[in-house]
Amino acid sequence: MQIEGYPSSIIIQGRVKSGLGNFGFWLEKLADSYALKTGMRFYPGTLNIEVNEPYTIPLNATRLETSEYGGTVAVSMVPCAINGRDAFVLRTDANEQGIGPHPQTIVEIASDVHLRALFDLHDGDSVELCLPIGGPN
Repeated sequence: MQIEGYPSSIIIQGRVKSGLGNFGFWLEKLADSYALKTGMRFYPGTLNIEVNEPYTIPLNATRLETSEYGGTVAVSMVPCAINGRDAFVLRTDANEQGIGPHPQTIVEIASDVHLRALFDLHDGDSVELCLPIGGPN
């Protein structure tokens, strides 16, 4: 599988893991901003996937900057697929720099549906992620 706009991608297995529950609030509050940036209206919550190797956000990722919404947390957004369904990786700058609550081995996935319900996922379940690497075309 290829992620549109990126020359390379990897397919990896990951395991579902409970998160902190913070992103849902912001996805709902900033729904219009995320939709404008990604073309997808996100379900208010992310699915955390733990992967074996750290995942680094590719260069030139789509960004939601603090100045755009008057907040304090900037977020990178990268298209991906989970179990074949289109979605986005969301990662705060703090998490990308290794100083946030999640290490780079946690990939937070947002989609237009509740992914846990769609795929009947529980903590520890295995999923397949297609993640872009490198910069966009």
